[in-house]
Amino acid sequence: MVKIILDCDTGIDDALAIGYAINSPEIELLGITACYGMAPVDYTFRNTKTILSMLNSNVGVWRGSEKPLILEKEYDGKIHGMDGLGNMLGSVKEYDLEDCPSTHAVDYIIEQIHKFKKELTLVVTGPLTNLAKAVKKDPEIVQLVGRVVTMGGALTTPGNVSKYAEANYRIDPHAADFVFKSDLPITMVGLDVTRKTLLTEEDVGKWRSKDTEVSGFFADFTQFYLDAYKELHPYLKGCALHDPLAVGVAKFPDLVKTIPIHIQIDTEEDGIGRTIEDLYRKTPDTPNTEVCIQVDTEKFMNDFFKCII
Repeated sequence: MVKIILDCDTGIDDALAIGYAINSPEIELLGITACYGMAPVDYTFRNTKTILSMLNSNVGVWRGSEKPLILEKEYDGKIHGMDGLGNMLGSVKEYDLEDCPSTHAVDYIIEQIHKFKKELTLVVTGPLTNLAKAVKKDPEIVQLVGRVVTMGGALTTPGNVSKYAEANYRIDPHAADFVFKSDLPITMVGLDVTRKTLLTEEDVGKWRSKDTEVSGFFADFTQFYLDAYKELHPYLKGCALHDPLAVGVAKFPDLVKTIPIHIQIDTEEDGIGRTIEDLYRKTPDTPNTEVCIQVDTEKFMNDFFKCII
C-alpha cells in the first residue's frame, strides 16, 4: 500500500482524483492539502471537504497557499466553473471554513515527510506553490521524501492555456521552476499522457444511471467539464483525466513509460510556463525528472472506473 498526500486545487478533475484515491485499496491517503489554482483556496478547501463528505471519508484537509510566489492570479471559470465544481456549490460561506486546521498545508507537508520519509509519495495536481514553499522552509525534505508525482507540463504536445504552457505550471511558473531545480525525485505526468485518458458522455451517463446521490453529484459536475471540453477542445471527443492519472501513476508506476530528462520551466514573458527540455545540454546537471511519455490507457481507465464511484 502506498502512502500518499494529495496536494490539489480542487476543481473537477481533482475531485475525480480524490474519489479515485479514496476508493483505491492500494492507497493510504494520509491527508489532502488545498491550494489556490482552478479557484481561490477557500473554494478549493470547501470543495475538497464536500467531496470527502459525499464519500463518507474522514481524511483531513489542510488549507494552503492563496496565490503564486510572484505573479497575480485571475479566475475565469471556463473549465471548472467559478466555484471550481461546475458552479454547483456557489460562493463559500463562513461555516465552510469553520473546521479549517490551524496548521498550514506547507507545515503539514513538511511534518508528514519527516514522519514517513521514503514511504511517502506526494501527488501534486495543482500549482507547485505549496511544495515550493515547503522546500524553501525546510530543504531537508528534498532528500527525505520517497517520490513526487506532479500533474503538469507539456513536453511533446501543445499546451492547454497557451501554445506551449500547461495550466498548473503556467499559474505559478516560478514555483514550478524552483521545484524542478530542487533535486526532488520527480515524476512529471503531463499533457503528453493525460490527453490519452478521456472520459466520454457515455461514461458519465453510466454514472448517472446508477441513480445514487454520489453518482448523480459526480455526473453533474463532470458534465460541466465535458461541456467545456466540447467548446474549447472539440477534437478530443471527451475530457482528459489529468489529475486521476497522476494518482494512477503513484498507485501503479508501471502504468506509464518514462524517460529521464533535465526539465526547467520558462519564467520569461513570451514562453512563460513552458516545459523546457535541456536539448542542447546547456545545463550541466544530470536529469532531474522522470517524464511520462506513454500510458497504458486501457489498464488505467479500467482501474479508474472500478474505483471511482
